[in-house]
Amino acid sequence: MDYGFTTAAYVVAAVLFILSLGGLSGQESAKRAVWYGIVGMALAVLATLYGPGAGNWFLSLVLIAGGGAIGWVVAKRVQMTEMPQLVAAMHSLVGLAAVFIGFNAHIELGRVLAMDEATRATLEGFAAILAHKSPVEQVILKVEVFLGVFIGAVTFTGSVIAFGKLAGKVDGKAKKLPGGHALNATAALLSLLLLVLYVNGAGIWALILMTLVAFFIGYHLIMGIGGADMPVVVSMLNSYSGWAAAAIGFSLSNDLLIVVGALVGSSGAILSYIMCKAMNRSFISVILGGFGGTTGPQMEIAGEQVAIDADSVATALNEADSVIIVPGYGMAVAQAQQAVSELTRKLRAAGKEVRFAIHPVAGRLPGHMNVLLAEAKVPYDIVLEMDEINEDFPNTDVVIVIGSNDIVNPAAQEDPNSPIAGMPVLEVWKAKLVIVSKRGQGTGYSGIENPLFYKDNTRMFYGDAKKSVSELLPMIK
Repeated sequence: MDYGFTTAAYVVAAVLFILSLGGLSGQESAKRAVWYGIVGMALAVLATLYGPGAGNWFLSLVLIAGGGAIGWVVAKRVQMTEMPQLVAAMHSLVGLAAVFIGFNAHIELGRVLAMDEATRATLEGFAAILAHKSPVEQVILKVEVFLGVFIGAVTFTGSVIAFGKLAGKVDGKAKKLPGGHALNATAALLSLLLLVLYVNGAGIWALILMTLVAFFIGYHLIMGIGGADMPVVVSMLNSYSGWAAAAIGFSLSNDLLIVVGALVGSSGAILSYIMCKAMNRSFISVILGGFGGTTGPQMEIAGEQVAIDADSVATALNEADSVIIVPGYGMAVAQAQQAVSELTRKLRAAGKEVRFAIHPVAGRLPGHMNVLLAEAKVPYDIVLEMDEINEDFPNTDVVIVIGSNDIVNPAAQEDPNSPIAGMPVLEVWKAKLVIVSKRGQGTGYSGIENPLFYKDNTRMFYGDAKKSVSELLPMIK
């Protein structure tokens, strides 16, 4: 195979990846977009395996088959509620791969430089590319390797901590070591110093020490971010993994890796910015860590939670003309989306207006609720974003909140000391009646109290969401 074939294959794969990314912006085109991505990745792998300088085909095929088998098993076993932590785990693998590839590039460069000119002339593949680099190009390569390893190391430990927080294995509260941002700044300056030493001839020790420092930065950054903003963290780590791949693509002189890394990095950064805007948070402050903590004593909540039974909920729904359903992570945990879809069908069949209100950071992954509702065959046209539906709550008879806390929390507007102060929320409390389907009286994953549960027009429908909603179905007329 020649470079022409590989380049053409990479161009086609890049186009397919761009089409895939564009198609994922709409629910109707998402399925087709996924296939674009699958075909593009298959083409990229084949072009790499059979391209110039490729070798070790048997080992490569064994590793691809092994990785594919593991991926198949994991995909079959992981529930939709566990998808956020799976995504975080995948990001950690991308980061670790960038670290390994960077160290391999450093070792390979040293091996090539130790050869005589005659031996270098016989080299193939990546080694041949290294053999033809001038001293200036070698310095540029070292910078690329350093950046790739640094971003990959930060992504690895950051993603591991994010996985732990999402899976409940690590405390979801924002925690920092004494010194906070000063420690992160010192670590960053140390990394910059190590970069200067590395490009000026320091050995692999500088790369190893930087990797350890970057591991700490990734750990400390994500530990300093509260559980309420895990969707932003996942998106941000997605961006980091893309930039790590792009940096390594420069090191390997792989155009497709550069393009794909840039696509992932830029799209992840844009999504993170959009989500930060939706939460009224500074993009820079989230990147630096520390979001999710309190700034003072939180507002005291007066009143008590008033429970409601299934008969009363059914009566309210039967008498209502307009209903808005607000899904959250609790719906995913209870796997109640099918029951909610059936409830929607029955209410609409009874002539009632039913719509869904989706907050940009509902669940623990961007688009989490949209995927669940699409899986349950809820019509796309009644699933609306916060900006499209927030003004309609005052004219709504009944709002059903299923497993949501922060995204419907009035403390975001009423309490300046709340961890979510200033965050745009779904103003469900303005409806005539709010029914909150909740397992118990706890504060939920983020640990933030919600005054909504104590308002006069709110009723608490306690119990497992799937069971509670299913109990309503025979009563809807």
